[in-house]
Order: sequence, then C-alpha cells, then structure tokens
Amino acid sequence: MTAWATLDSPVGELLLVTAGDGDAAVLTAVAFTPRATPGGRRADDHPVLRAARMQLGEYFAGDRTEFELPLAPTGPPFYLQVWAALRAIPYGTTTTYGAVARSLGRTGHGARAVGVANGANPIAIVVPCHRVVGSNGSLTGYAGGLERKR
Repeated sequence: MTAWATLDSPVGELLLVTAGDGDAAVLTAVAFTPRATPGGRRADDHPVLRAARMQLGEYFAGDRTEFELPLAPTGPPFYLQVWAALRAIPYGTTTTYGAVARSLGRTGHGARAVGVANGANPIAIVVPCHRVVGSNGSLTGYAGGLERKR
C-alpha cells in the first residue's frame, strides 16, 4: 500500500512516499514541490515516513551526515547501479558525472548516461544526486533546480 507525507524543509516542501506496511515498508520517493499526491493515503504516523521526516530534519539541521532508511527505488538496472554509487559519495564532498561513470566501468558517453540516471533519481537528498557536478566543477542540471542543488 502506498502512503505519503510531506515535510517543510529549507529547500521547500518535500513529498515522501513509501510502499508496504510493517517490516516490508520502504521509502520509494522523496520529491520536491509536490504538485499532487501520489495516491494511497496520507500517513504522517507511518514508521518509515516518520523516520524519514526525522532524519531529513536532522540532515538539514546539520546533525546527520548519513541516512539509515530502508530504500526501494525502482528503475532500470543501470540506474540502480548509479543510485548505489551516489550513496557512496561522502557527505560534504562532490564528484563528477565522469568519475561516477568510470567507477561503474563506463567510458565514452558514460558521463551522459550517469547524468540521465542521476536526473531520474526518485529519492532526492537521501540518494545524494546533488553531490554530482560537471567536469569543470560547475553545477549542472538538477531535477529540483540549481538553487536547491547549490
């Protein structure tokens, strides 16, 4: 069953979505500026959503550098590899699309493929796609907008 909640944050309102109940519940999305609810039910008391709200609050307060949440993003296998690589980027650091591509054994247009997967990340902030920058260190594309990425 899909359940959702919202969180006011320094980067705007976030929509948190989970699937499953009890021990099978996982976080499936953290999205910026919700335009509509994803269906299911609003569940501010859902344990995964409550944990996500608490941990995101700690993160924005500067008291948390890693998340401990059950995640279940869905996407093509390559996207899942990219999202796993994003989670390995240490707090307070950045890397480039090319470096992520090389870490996954991709050459040629690998950086562009990483950029596409990065842009499709369904669990913003928790899966830190905002830590990936252009090869010259510039901020490039971000689904939540460059102001949020900054």
